[in-house]
Amino acid sequence: MAEEKKVITRRDFLKAGACVAAGGLMGIPVLRSPADAGEQSRVVLVRKMDVLGSNGSIRSDVLQGMLDSGLSALLETPDGASAWKRIVSPEDVVGIKSNVWHSLPTPPSLESAIRKSIMNAGVKESNISVDDRGVLNNPIFRNGTALINVRPMRAHHWSGLGTLLKNYIMFAPRPSDYHDNACENLGALWQLPQIRGKTRLNILVMLTPLFHGTGPHHFSKEHIWNYCGLILSIDPVAADATGSRIIQAKRNLFFKSPRPISPPILHIAAADTKFGLGNSRPEGIRLIKLGEDRDILI
Repeated sequence: MAEEKKVITRRDFLKAGACVAAGGLMGIPVLRSPADAGEQSRVVLVRKMDVLGSNGSIRSDVLQGMLDSGLSALLETPDGASAWKRIVSPEDVVGIKSNVWHSLPTPPSLESAIRKSIMNAGVKESNISVDDRGVLNNPIFRNGTALINVRPMRAHHWSGLGTLLKNYIMFAPRPSDYHDNACENLGALWQLPQIRGKTRLNILVMLTPLFHGTGPHHFSKEHIWNYCGLILSIDPVAADATGSRIIQAKRNLFFKSPRPISPPILHIAAADTKFGLGNSRPEGIRLIKLGEDRDILI
C-alpha cells in the first residue's frame, strides 16, 4: 500500500516514456530523450463512442472512466486511483494547464475530472488551480511543484497543429517570440523556470478534434468529427506525434487524397531532435489502445 503513495520514480518515468527523470520532479531538469536511453515512450489512446451524447454533450461519467482507465494502463497500476497517487503526492501544488480557445476549449467536465482525481490522491483543493491565459500571474502556477497539461488537438494557423507542446506558450512573457518558422522552437518553452521538470502528465483531447483550418481563427463543424478519444502520456512529444498522425489520416480520408497539414508541423520533430523532450518517431512509441477500435486511423 505504501507504494501507491510514492510519486513517480525514474524507472516509472522511463517506462511511461518520460522526458524527465525523478530528479526533474524535485526541480532538477533532466532533458534526456527516452530515445537516447533506448527506451520507447508509452502512449495510451482510449476511445469510448458513448462519451458523447446524441446532442454532442459530454457524458462526465464515461469521460472519468476513460481518464482513469487510460492512466492506469499508462502506469500499469490496478486502477485509476492508485495511478493518480503515483502522479501527485499530498504535498504537491498542482497547476492544470488548460486551453480556453472559444471554439474548442478543454471540456470543463474533463477539468473537473482531473481536479477531482488529484484531490482524491490527497492534494488540498486550495493547492490546485486550472488556468490558461493567466498562468504567469496565478500563484498556484508560480509556486507550483507539478503540472498537468491538457488541451484539445486542433488545426492551427501558425504551427500547423495546436498541440500539448504549444499549450505552454502562455508561460512565455512574449508568446510571439515562438512564432517563427511555423513555431518550430516551441520545445524551448519547456525550459522556462515555471515549466522545467514539473510536468507529470500530458492529456491530448481527441473527443472532437479540428482537422482543418483556413485562417487564424477558423472553426467549422464540417472539419471536426466525433473521434471520442483521449491520448495520455508522460512524453508530450510522443502524445502529439500520435495525435498528428490521426489528424493527417483523417485529412487524407476527408479530402480523398493526401492533404499535408499546413503549415508543416515542424515543432513536434524539433522537440525530439533539437530539444530532447521525447520521441516523435513511430518506432520510438509504444502505443496502447483501449476501447473502440472502429475507424481508429492509426
